[in-house]
Amino acid sequence: MVTIKWCLQQKNGIELIEPNENLCNAYFIDADDSLKAMDKNEGKWKVVTAYYACYNALYALLMKVGIKCEIHDCTLSLMSFLEFIPAERMFLQGLKQQRIDVQYYLRSAPYIDTLQIKKFVADCKSKAGSLHLDKIDKIRRSVKNG
Repeated sequence: MVTIKWCLQQKNGIELIEPNENLCNAYFIDADDSLKAMDKNEGKWKVVTAYYACYNALYALLMKVGIKCEIHDCTLSLMSFLEFIPAERMFLQGLKQQRIDVQYYLRSAPYIDTLQIKKFVADCKSKAGSLHLDKIDKIRRSVKNG
């Protein structure tokens, strides 16, 4: 597992930027588009679109807080700062591995619980609604300190 300190030192790792509500909304739109694609797809592409629906919903939260990160493992490591429970992080890490397996190693697509995917995206939207300036500042300070 990667650490926040490691991610802060990496090129394209964790970087604090200005919080951006517009990008937050754009990533939620992208997550919703991926959900629609997930519902239409089967096999490999169902897994791929399910992962990106969740990942983009999570990234929307990061944009709202003002955190940029292009390393997926580092993005997932930030979930604790956004107050996700460990089971949600394990779920998303597992989904990421399933995406890699079907996309790059051509393994058979596993069953995807689409209700769980939709719940994760909805939970991210709910969290975004509860992120106010004081909470955003607290998250940013915690991330900066690693």
